[in-house]
Amino acid sequence: MKIERPRFAQNFALVLGLSLFSGVWAQATEDAANDSLPIILPFPFGGEDQFNPTESPAGFDFAWPENFNYEIVFDETTGLYSIQQRIGDTLLYRPSTYLTLDEYLDYDITGNLTEYWTDLQAEDDEAERAFAPKLTVDSELFETIFGSNEIEIKPQGSAELTFGINISDTENPRIPERQRRITTFDFDQRIQLNIGGKIGDKIELGTNYNTEALFDFENQMNIGFQGEEDDILKNFEAGHISMPLPGTLITGSQSLFGVKLETQWGRLYNTTVFSQQKGERREIEVEGGAQTQEFNIRADDYEANRHYFLSQYFLDQYDEAMQSLPVPNSGVNITRIEVWVVNTQANTQDVRNVIGFTDLGEHPDYVSSNLPVETLVGDSVTLQRNPTNANNQLFDMMVSNPNVLGFTGANSAIASMNLGLTQGIHYERVGNARKLAPTEFTYNARLGFISLRQALNNAEVLAVAYEYTLGGETYQVGTISQDGYTAPDALMLKMLKSSITQLRLSNGDQAPLWKIMMKNVYSMQAFGLSEENFRLNIWYNDPATGVDLNYIPRNPLDGTLLIQLLGMDRLDINGMTQPDGVFDFVDNAATMGGTIHSQNGRIFFPSAEPFGSNLAEEIQERVEDPDLAANLIESIVFQPLYDSTKTAAQQIPSLNRFSIKGEFQSQTSSEIALQAMNIPEGSVTVTAGGVRLIENQDYTVDYQLGRVRIINDGLLESGRNIKVSLESNSLFSIQTKTMMGTRFDYAIGDRFNMGATLLNLRERPLTQKVNIGNEPVNNSIVGADFSYQSNSQFLTDLVDALPFYETSAASSIDIAAEAAYLIPGHSRAIGQDGNAYIDDFEGSQSAIDIRSVNRWFLASTPKLQPNLFPEGNLEDSLIYNYNRAALSWYTVDPQFFRGSGLQDGQVSAEIKSDHRTREVL
Repeated sequence: MKIERPRFAQNFALVLGLSLFSGVWAQATEDAANDSLPIILPFPFGGEDQFNPTESPAGFDFAWPENFNYEIVFDETTGLYSIQQRIGDTLLYRPSTYLTLDEYLDYDITGNLTEYWTDLQAEDDEAERAFAPKLTVDSELFETIFGSNEIEIKPQGSAELTFGINISDTENPRIPERQRRITTFDFDQRIQLNIGGKIGDKIELGTNYNTEALFDFENQMNIGFQGEEDDILKNFEAGHISMPLPGTLITGSQSLFGVKLETQWGRLYNTTVFSQQKGERREIEVEGGAQTQEFNIRADDYEANRHYFLSQYFLDQYDEAMQSLPVPNSGVNITRIEVWVVNTQANTQDVRNVIGFTDLGEHPDYVSSNLPVETLVGDSVTLQRNPTNANNQLFDMMVSNPNVLGFTGANSAIASMNLGLTQGIHYERVGNARKLAPTEFTYNARLGFISLRQALNNAEVLAVAYEYTLGGETYQVGTISQDGYTAPDALMLKMLKSSITQLRLSNGDQAPLWKIMMKNVYSMQAFGLSEENFRLNIWYNDPATGVDLNYIPRNPLDGTLLIQLLGMDRLDINGMTQPDGVFDFVDNAATMGGTIHSQNGRIFFPSAEPFGSNLAEEIQERVEDPDLAANLIESIVFQPLYDSTKTAAQQIPSLNRFSIKGEFQSQTSSEIALQAMNIPEGSVTVTAGGVRLIENQDYTVDYQLGRVRIINDGLLESGRNIKVSLESNSLFSIQTKTMMGTRFDYAIGDRFNMGATLLNLRERPLTQKVNIGNEPVNNSIVGADFSYQSNSQFLTDLVDALPFYETSAASSIDIAAEAAYLIPGHSRAIGQDGNAYIDDFEGSQSAIDIRSVNRWFLASTPKLQPNLFPEGNLEDSLIYNYNRAALSWYTVDPQFFRGSGLQDGQVSAEIKSDHRTREVL
């Protein structure tokens, strides 16, 4: 039995050729085999026997000779399939290969699948070529100009045509019978087309067209020519083009429609454009004055890992102390504080080994439940509820143990004390911890909490040591580095945050470190807030209607505003304890205690859990029925916000219904609205104090929504003027703007460049009579600039010479300067002198209807006519009104005149007929 597979047999041609070649090569190089290194081919030839299932096929696939064939013969004696390869009909150039039935079936299936997919791919390629064929131009001149003789066009998109007939049949006897039935043809088209093409290797074209595009700038078209390396003509573009410029005085344009030419003449580069400007240039400057902006903050968007109470004592005292705003009721005054964090900046100054303890200085009532409290309680005489090292024996036990102070053996030493302390929960060891500078945090000396300038990561550790006075006594928690605790001894600190986030203890209580992280501080992303025109309100989304309300729509809570229910409105405008429905703007909350910190735009609630336990207490006080109160608390209070992580709390939409909304004025806002949408990418430039900022490093741009967000907080806090220049696509452009210009760059070297720019922008007015402020311009601007950049080993060596400092990168010098001169002008269409009209009285007419009573006003006494009106200049005297007619006008309800059913006698016929009261139609 023979099985013919001539098509698939082509896979063995390469094996034959390579086998013959390798045999000759082996014979020729037999003597040098030991001296030659093995050659690793990027595409290995594969096995000698391609039909062996254990070997991979060859890596190349050449065409088979026409006289090559092979056949598969079934041997009935052995039950195997023999693969015989011949050249011609008789020459068997390779020994036969034998396959079992299973091997043959696998081989046959593989061959059929390969052939099947090859045929499908060929059909798809043929269909694609039929729809978007490649055209070949048989011309040497064409190939010389365009680099190739092929023209390729690839259209993509969809086209939808809708045909229909509308028949309107109105059965109205008042309409003539021929007009009752109206038949119209309904035709609609939707085309979305993208075309990409190439002419040779040098010209590329692209266009997109959408019939449903709202604006013209959404449909783009571009044709480009790319020259070779040695060509004078480097680039040619036509269609939607751009001309960005490197300077800040002349910024170029991104939204142009025209032609653009780039050439190179040795070291001289030139770019020239002739175009129509489709965009609108504008500038937004934030300087001293303020931008009024709205804010909307959800209750679950508090600032995490940034604000911490110094101990659980200050957490418990916070709500009570804030009851007496504007001055918190607290006798505490923190005099010294040191804050230590993980050294992520590789600093070498102000670093120490520290060990932070969760329960350091805490009263036994606050100590974690799994600790042996009875062995840690100190002397009952010195025991205080406020934090102090003497509250328990933890501090004394640690500072008296040399192994703990030595830091390296602290873990084993602490474990040998059998206190049940677990690293990451009850204590943390931090090697070379960094002490924060005073500019990196703030602290409230009265209320006992700190605020970090930068939020911590989940794995970072935070620990403190501080000293404060209370009732004339001085207390200390932890060891302050300035008190004689010198290196290499470790500092014993009060830990505020560990590398492990623990929500609950083994007995179900909240973990102490989770409790002391403040969850009542919200950021408005603004700096330098002003009390003037500041508005803030708290809203609740009604689940029944989906509408935001500033109160809870449940009796008896609906009679109190949420801003009052949560303690944000306890004072009136004079600072007296009397709610007035307006947010209490009590400033300096982060340092002195209040409701807002205007410097960095943060809101501080006067309770630690405003939407949780505080709201539950307010409901219990106002609702007499305990069952109703419990029901309201269960359905309204957002307690999971404080008992679980942010992510977990956000998964409870039934309770996550609170938000903080309002508006503010700030000297500098982190988000600047550009008042434009669909801005061309790259057309926004931002400067601060005249220095150009770097996108995605100092600021980010949302080109779709038109917003700039400053991400460099140092720029915002510096108070420097921020200027945003942008070019937005014109939504409706009916005035023609023509832009022409050229740019020259001369590269003196790889590091030194000189440039010159000349631009002209002219407008064509719609009419020769233009109003003031709408004059068509014909402005020209010329400028020059240079830039120099070079690495400086001298600066590197100079900086490295400083003590305790070593550079990690090479120093560089960047010098840039530019100058520009504007030549203003106007279009010739408005005359040689540039005429503009205050009001075109010839082309306009204003009508005043004296029947419109609501437009009547008392007339003023004419001035500058002493013969007729001598009292006209006596504005500060009653004589000014002596000659004014005694007029009065009012509207009488028409029901008195139109038979409204009023009883006789109420409006007599005499009154109705009086010309002073009668109805005028």
